[in-house]
Amino acid sequence: MHTIEGSKQKPKITFRKPCREDGAAIWELIASCHPLDENSMYCNLIQCDHFRDTCILAEMDGVPVGWISAYVMPSDEETLFVWQVAVSEKARGQGLGSRMLKTLTEREECETVNRLQTTITLSNDASWALFGKFSKTIGGKLKSQPHYTREDHFDGRHATEHMVTIDFAEALKRAA
Repeated sequence: MHTIEGSKQKPKITFRKPCREDGAAIWELIASCHPLDENSMYCNLIQCDHFRDTCILAEMDGVPVGWISAYVMPSDEETLFVWQVAVSEKARGQGLGSRMLKTLTEREECETVNRLQTTITLSNDASWALFGKFSKTIGGKLKSQPHYTREDHFDGRHATEHMVTIDFAEALKRAA
Protein backbone atom coordinates (compact mmCIF):
# COMPACT_ATOMS: atom_id res chain seq x y z
CA MET A 1 0.00 0.00 0.00
CA HIS A 2 1.02 3.55 -0.62
CA THR A 3 1.33 5.81 2.39
CA ILE A 4 0.76 9.54 2.56
CA GLU A 5 1.96 11.38 5.68
CA GLY A 6 1.63 8.30 7.86
CA SER A 7 -1.90 7.38 6.71
CA LYS A 8 -2.60 4.37 4.54
CA GLN A 9 -4.09 5.00 1.14
CA LYS A 10 -6.23 2.24 -0.37
CA PRO A 11 -5.00 0.94 -3.71
CA LYS A 12 -6.98 2.20 -6.68
CA ILE A 13 -9.64 -0.12 -8.09
CA THR A 14 -10.16 -0.04 -11.84
CA PHE A 15 -13.03 -1.42 -13.92
CA ARG A 16 -12.94 -2.96 -17.36
CA LYS A 17 -14.61 -5.40 -19.68
CA PRO A 18 -13.16 -8.90 -19.31
CA CYS A 19 -11.32 -10.75 -22.06
CA ARG A 20 -10.91 -14.48 -22.69
CA GLU A 21 -7.63 -14.59 -20.85
CA ASP A 22 -9.44 -13.54 -17.64
CA GLY A 23 -11.59 -16.69 -17.44
CA ALA A 24 -9.33 -18.71 -15.13
CA ALA A 25 -8.67 -15.79 -12.76
CA ILE A 26 -12.39 -15.04 -12.53
CA TRP A 27 -13.10 -18.71 -11.84
CA GLU A 28 -10.56 -18.55 -8.96
CA LEU A 29 -12.12 -15.33 -7.62
CA ILE A 30 -15.60 -16.89 -7.59
CA ALA A 31 -14.26 -20.04 -5.90
CA SER A 32 -12.86 -17.85 -3.10
CA CYS A 33 -16.20 -16.06 -2.53
CA HIS A 34 -18.35 -18.51 -0.60
CA PRO A 35 -21.29 -19.18 -0.73
CA LEU A 36 -21.31 -18.40 -4.48
CA ASP A 37 -22.12 -21.33 -6.73
CA GLU A 38 -19.07 -22.30 -8.71
CA ASN A 39 -19.49 -22.71 -12.44
CA SER A 40 -17.04 -24.52 -14.66
CA MET A 41 -13.95 -22.61 -15.71
CA TYR A 42 -15.24 -22.99 -19.26
CA CYS A 43 -18.47 -21.18 -18.29
CA ASN A 44 -16.46 -18.23 -16.94
CA LEU A 45 -14.35 -18.23 -20.11
CA ILE A 46 -17.52 -18.05 -22.25
CA GLN A 47 -18.84 -15.20 -20.09
CA CYS A 48 -15.59 -13.28 -20.63
CA ASP A 49 -15.71 -13.90 -24.36
CA HIS A 50 -19.36 -13.92 -25.47
CA PHE A 51 -20.86 -11.65 -22.78
CA ARG A 52 -17.92 -9.31 -22.14
CA ASP A 53 -19.92 -6.18 -22.97
CA THR A 54 -22.33 -6.82 -20.09
CA CYS A 55 -19.83 -8.21 -17.59
CA ILE A 56 -17.42 -6.18 -15.48
CA LEU A 57 -14.07 -6.97 -13.90
CA ALA A 58 -12.67 -4.89 -11.03
CA GLU A 59 -8.92 -4.99 -10.44
CA MET A 60 -6.66 -3.75 -7.68
CA ASP A 61 -3.06 -3.42 -8.83
CA GLY A 62 -3.87 -5.69 -11.77
CA VAL A 63 -5.38 -8.44 -9.59
CA PRO A 64 -9.09 -9.34 -10.00
CA VAL A 65 -11.03 -8.34 -6.86
CA GLY A 66 -14.55 -7.97 -8.24
CA TRP A 67 -16.70 -9.53 -10.93
CA ILE A 68 -20.23 -9.26 -12.24
CA SER A 69 -21.54 -11.56 -14.93
CA ALA A 70 -24.68 -10.27 -16.58
CA TYR A 71 -26.51 -10.17 -19.88
CA VAL A 72 -29.36 -8.32 -21.53
CA MET A 73 -32.29 -10.74 -21.66
CA PRO A 74 -32.67 -12.12 -25.21
CA SER A 75 -36.45 -11.75 -25.05
CA ASP A 76 -36.45 -8.35 -23.31
CA GLU A 77 -33.81 -5.74 -24.19
CA GLU A 78 -35.01 -3.56 -21.29
CA THR A 79 -33.85 -6.11 -18.68
CA LEU A 80 -30.29 -6.73 -17.55
CA PHE A 81 -30.05 -10.08 -15.76
CA VAL A 82 -27.21 -10.22 -13.22
CA TRP A 83 -26.02 -13.78 -12.92
CA GLN A 84 -23.32 -13.45 -10.30
CA VAL A 85 -21.53 -10.86 -8.21
CA ALA A 86 -18.20 -11.68 -6.58
CA VAL A 87 -16.11 -9.39 -4.37
CA SER A 88 -12.79 -10.55 -2.94
CA GLU A 89 -12.29 -10.31 0.83
CA LYS A 90 -9.49 -7.79 0.28
CA ALA A 91 -11.92 -5.39 -1.48
CA ARG A 92 -14.94 -5.71 0.78
CA GLY A 93 -16.35 -2.77 2.69
CA GLN A 94 -15.61 -0.29 -0.11
CA GLY A 95 -18.99 -0.38 -1.87
CA LEU A 96 -17.41 -2.24 -4.77
CA GLY A 97 -20.51 -4.26 -5.65
CA SER A 98 -22.66 -1.13 -5.98
CA ARG A 99 -19.95 0.69 -7.92
CA MET A 100 -19.66 -2.20 -10.38
CA LEU A 101 -23.45 -2.34 -10.85
CA LYS A 102 -23.63 1.42 -11.45
CA THR A 103 -20.73 1.35 -13.92
CA LEU A 104 -22.20 -1.62 -15.75
CA THR A 105 -25.68 -0.11 -16.11
CA GLU A 106 -24.16 3.12 -17.45
CA ARG A 107 -22.45 1.37 -20.37
CA GLU A 108 -23.59 2.06 -23.91
CA GLU A 109 -24.47 -1.63 -24.26
CA CYS A 110 -27.09 -1.15 -21.53
CA GLU A 111 -28.72 1.99 -22.95
CA THR A 112 -32.03 0.15 -23.54
CA VAL A 113 -32.05 -1.29 -20.02
CA ASN A 114 -34.47 0.13 -17.47
CA ARG A 115 -34.71 -2.80 -15.10
CA LEU A 116 -32.32 -5.19 -13.44
CA GLN A 117 -33.13 -8.74 -12.40
CA THR A 118 -31.25 -11.32 -10.40
CA THR A 119 -32.08 -14.32 -8.25
CA ILE A 120 -31.13 -14.57 -4.58
CA THR A 121 -31.68 -17.20 -1.90
CA LEU A 122 -33.27 -15.92 1.30
CA SER A 123 -30.12 -16.74 3.29
CA ASN A 124 -27.78 -14.60 1.14
CA ASP A 125 -27.74 -11.47 3.31
CA ALA A 126 -24.85 -9.89 1.38
CA SER A 127 -26.72 -10.01 -1.94
CA TRP A 128 -29.95 -8.66 -0.41
CA ALA A 129 -27.95 -5.80 1.09
CA LEU A 130 -26.15 -5.08 -2.19
CA PHE A 131 -29.24 -5.00 -4.38
CA GLY A 132 -31.26 -3.13 -1.74
CA LYS A 133 -28.53 -0.48 -1.54
CA PHE A 134 -28.26 -0.26 -5.32
CA SER A 135 -32.03 0.15 -5.66
CA LYS A 136 -32.04 2.99 -3.12
CA THR A 137 -29.02 4.65 -4.74
CA ILE A 138 -30.70 4.86 -8.13
CA GLY A 139 -34.14 5.66 -6.72
CA GLY A 140 -35.49 2.38 -8.06
CA LYS A 141 -38.18 0.06 -6.82
CA LEU A 142 -37.17 -3.42 -5.62
CA LYS A 143 -39.59 -6.33 -5.53
CA SER A 144 -39.07 -10.08 -5.17
CA GLN A 145 -40.91 -13.36 -5.41
CA PRO A 146 -39.97 -17.06 -5.39
CA HIS A 147 -38.86 -18.02 -8.88
CA TYR A 148 -36.75 -21.19 -9.00
CA THR A 149 -38.07 -23.30 -6.14
CA ARG A 150 -36.26 -25.96 -4.15
CA GLU A 151 -38.69 -28.72 -5.08
CA ASP A 152 -39.84 -27.75 -8.57
CA HIS A 153 -36.49 -26.74 -10.05
CA PHE A 154 -33.66 -28.00 -7.83
CA ASP A 155 -34.95 -31.47 -6.90
CA GLY A 156 -34.62 -30.49 -3.22
CA ARG A 157 -30.86 -29.89 -3.53
CA HIS A 158 -30.71 -26.07 -3.50
CA ALA A 159 -32.58 -23.33 -1.71
CA THR A 160 -35.31 -21.47 -3.57
CA GLU A 161 -34.01 -18.58 -5.63
CA HIS A 162 -36.16 -15.44 -5.42
CA MET A 163 -36.43 -13.28 -8.53
CA VAL A 164 -35.43 -9.76 -7.56
CA THR A 165 -36.52 -7.04 -9.93
CA ILE A 166 -35.36 -3.45 -9.67
CA ASP A 167 -37.28 -1.07 -11.90
CA PHE A 168 -35.34 2.08 -12.52
CA ALA A 169 -36.92 3.51 -15.65
CA GLU A 170 -38.57 6.35 -13.71
CA ALA A 171 -35.37 7.17 -11.84
CA LEU A 172 -33.42 7.34 -15.09
CA LYS A 173 -36.11 9.47 -16.76
CA ARG A 174 -35.92 11.93 -13.84
CA ALA A 175 -32.14 12.08 -14.15
CA ALA A 176 -32.25 12.73 -17.93
